[in-house]
Amino acid sequence: MSDPVKQIGKYHIQGELGSGGMGVVYKGWDPTINRAVAIKGVNKNLLPEGDRESVLSRFRQEAQAVGRLVHPRIVQIYDYIEDEHAAYIIMELVNGKTLAHHLASKENFGLQEIAQIVTQTLDGIGYAHSQGVIHRDMKSANIMINSDGRIKINDFGIAHIDSSELTRAGELVGTPSYMSPEQFTGIKINGTSDLYSIGVIAYELLTGKKPFSGSVAAIMQQVVNVMPEKPSALNPNLSPEVDEVLAKAMAKKQSDRYQTASEFAEAFKKAIRASLNIDEPQPDVGFPDAAKLFDAARGLKSTAVGGSNASLPEELYGDSPISLNPGLKKANLLIVDDEERILTALKSLFRQRYHVFTTTDGNKALDFITRYPMHVIISDQRMPIMLGVELLRRSREISPNSVRILLTGYSDLASIVGSINDGEVYRFINKPWDNQSLQTIVGEAATIALELANTKSAPVDLPQRMKAGVLVIDKDEEVFRVVREIVGRLCPVVYAEGIDAALTMLKKHEIAVVIADIESGQDQLTSMLKLLKQEYPQILSIVATKAKDAELVIELINQAQVFRILHKPINVGTLKGQVHAALQRYLTYEQAPELMRAHKVETEETFRASSTAINILRKLGWLHGH
Repeated sequence: MSDPVKQIGKYHIQGELGSGGMGVVYKGWDPTINRAVAIKGVNKNLLPEGDRESVLSRFRQEAQAVGRLVHPRIVQIYDYIEDEHAAYIIMELVNGKTLAHHLASKENFGLQEIAQIVTQTLDGIGYAHSQGVIHRDMKSANIMINSDGRIKINDFGIAHIDSSELTRAGELVGTPSYMSPEQFTGIKINGTSDLYSIGVIAYELLTGKKPFSGSVAAIMQQVVNVMPEKPSALNPNLSPEVDEVLAKAMAKKQSDRYQTASEFAEAFKKAIRASLNIDEPQPDVGFPDAAKLFDAARGLKSTAVGGSNASLPEELYGDSPISLNPGLKKANLLIVDDEERILTALKSLFRQRYHVFTTTDGNKALDFITRYPMHVIISDQRMPIMLGVELLRRSREISPNSVRILLTGYSDLASIVGSINDGEVYRFINKPWDNQSLQTIVGEAATIALELANTKSAPVDLPQRMKAGVLVIDKDEEVFRVVREIVGRLCPVVYAEGIDAALTMLKKHEIAVVIADIESGQDQLTSMLKLLKQEYPQILSIVATKAKDAELVIELINQAQVFRILHKPINVGTLKGQVHAALQRYLTYEQAPELMRAHKVETEETFRASSTAINILRKLGWLHGH
């Protein structure tokens, strides 16, 4: 593989990411769906002849095994290619550094960050175990921390096929410092071997050193016969509970260890809470009163004042376009941000109006909302370990009727798009914020959430045929042809080249979903999307674009409540899934119209009075079927 490689299968090679004794890792490009990939290759000619078939067989088998693992904590495998000279695994490209790199740089992690690293790693490995896959080489070098803060587990026994240390037939599999006793002694390996190795990683994070060191022979003797020094003896900030948890995780006998990743994770979280002197939240039945909720949530720094919204002066909310109901009880507001000063400022701003709960820990926030209803969830975007987009996505799964707001200090387009596609945020707010605007938005969100708190809607299945259809607005008919192909049997699909034709189609046909290229008459089209969502909130809009204008996307989220944003060229599978999701949402709105409250928008009167808006509103009139 020393010769320059320009292409492997359909993948274009853009450079090398690394190399080893028997292989290389390339950075590649998948032209079919326009995404970067990593390509790991093994040169058959460099494998020892006697071991070649054994090693290649394992390479194939492990590619197949890990290829079926689809989990946010695991580097995904997309494809496998083999020819007479080499075998290749095509996988997700992770833009970030390994945990080993961070440790080598002497980076210090706080106890809460360590808890997140360990529990999220256990989340991923637990999923792998549930699918019958054992990693066998868990170590800090195989835990990636993405540039956006997410944990990714890499190299499920594949990375060391080209390593001289390991993986030759009949030899040890693993990295000595992280290996379990059975990996040295030859006893059959099971999932507890991975948990042992994660225990070693946790020990290293908490103490700054590995439990055992020295030559391979010295490490083997210690791993099999000696218990490591207690972590609390090396780090006085650790509680005795940490000692107990890691002693069990690294027990010599497999039967004495935690048997599942979730059991280990729960015990580790409790031990870290004990080290931080944070009381454990206690669940309650039903909707707890404020006092019980605060007692249960002491792990989340809570501040609240009793009373009802009836005592709140109207001017505190500003000129909210949503009428606030003074008879409703106070809303529960959860704020997640990694900066204490931000949490302090927001607590001060909202503590008189809502029951406010704050935390810097995304995992703790998710755990909390599984126990107690939160009406409004406000999350920062760029946080260590768990991004705001992921927090809001997972909170949506746990508590779909909560209203979600993304708060951020930077405008990264990919994250903004992810926030609407995965988290379905109600509004996007930039730091530094305007207090009056923020109060207004949170006031609207709280009112909506309180009204929706008890709304239930069953999942809606798509019928064989729908009356309401899809309108595609684009100068190029390509997207229209694709949409007609994928949903034409399900519902009508109509096309408009520009704004005037689109308004005509909207008057002629009952439209459930509008798919619009915002580069086709951009200003007028974005105005139409805003007005359409204001007048007819049941219509879902999907924006297709090549644009990289973050401010425009934020505007579309805040003022047009776009359902999804797709980059062109669009992956057909993604487009099909999003159109189906939009049609299902349209039918859900028919079943439970009150759900539209969370997606209705109001526009400024100055905008509605503009000549563009007046012209659009005049042409819209009363839409067909609405």
